[in-house]
Amino acid sequence: MRRLLYVFLAITTGLAAQLVHAKAYKGAEIYSNNAYLYGRYEMRMQSAKASGVLSTFFTYKDGSQIAGTVWEEIDIEIFGKNNGTQWQSNIIYGTGPSHTEETHTESTSLAEGYHTYVLEWTPEYVAWFVDGVEKRRITGTSTLNTLTSPQSLRFNIWASDSVPWVGAWDDSVLPVYQFVSYIEYKAYNATTKTFEGGWRDDFNSFDTSRWGKANWTFDSNRVDFAPENAVVKDGILVLALTKENATGYTGTPPADEPASSSSASSVAPSSAAASSIAASSVGSSVAPSSVVAVSSTAASSKAASNNSGSGGGGGTVHYGWLLLLGALALVRNAKRNSH
Repeated sequence: MRRLLYVFLAITTGLAAQLVHAKAYKGAEIYSNNAYLYGRYEMRMQSAKASGVLSTFFTYKDGSQIAGTVWEEIDIEIFGKNNGTQWQSNIIYGTGPSHTEETHTESTSLAEGYHTYVLEWTPEYVAWFVDGVEKRRITGTSTLNTLTSPQSLRFNIWASDSVPWVGAWDDSVLPVYQFVSYIEYKAYNATTKTFEGGWRDDFNSFDTSRWGKANWTFDSNRVDFAPENAVVKDGILVLALTKENATGYTGTPPADEPASSSSASSVAPSSAAASSIAASSVGSSVAPSSVVAVSSTAASSKAASNNSGSGGGGGTVHYGWLLLLGALALVRNAKRNSH
């Protein structure tokens, strides 16, 4: 009985520490319930304009943050600084891990109106496009050889504490938002070297069979991810970055002009049936609730953690209170048995 009591006390002490250290700001992240090996990912997004803030889409091999594990991640990270005109392409890979970040500057603000982003990932290359224009391509290198595992798809808005990277932090601008009009996925056919089949989500509702909402954080992130800061409204996915006591979204998201899904691509999509994606789509190998999705150029210096803050709205906190009650009950029984 006493041994079990000690276990309960250790767990609840850790959970209490998490509650005490809840972060003052709340961001948002959604992650796909399935992981995909190669493919073409197209999305329409309007990023947040705020120094210190990042609006992102990235692919991520679940469990990459575990020590000794080969990290696999491909990023589109849009800076809120400099009027929202800059973004970063990146592949994070290896056990170091290493990264290949490159910053791109657009002629117009990515935070003013929606823009079309395309990420193409094949065994031969990774390429990034903005509004139909190819911005970067990595081909046939050892970097690509490490990207061999299916990866989940993720959108998030967060604030790094690396001022040289993302700019100075000023919470007076909060709340700020990232808006996503749609995402379209096409699988890669290695035989025909084309993208085909797949699915599209126009965010007319939040599809829980496809997406989950994060309730964790990681080092060097000023925010906890709060499920209530990921909202679908008027056909738009809204990811909010707010102060702790001002979560959620009650406004009207900016409307997106009708957009074609035929953005520039070096591989022509085919009209093959969607069933062809089955071989390249697999379930996530790590339970989402145990994953810490780190998306940062400074990934090699970060010690990832999956601590949920009290404002995260996740089941971890509620379960913690149940454990605490259980521990108190054991204490009471232990006292009775000692008399």
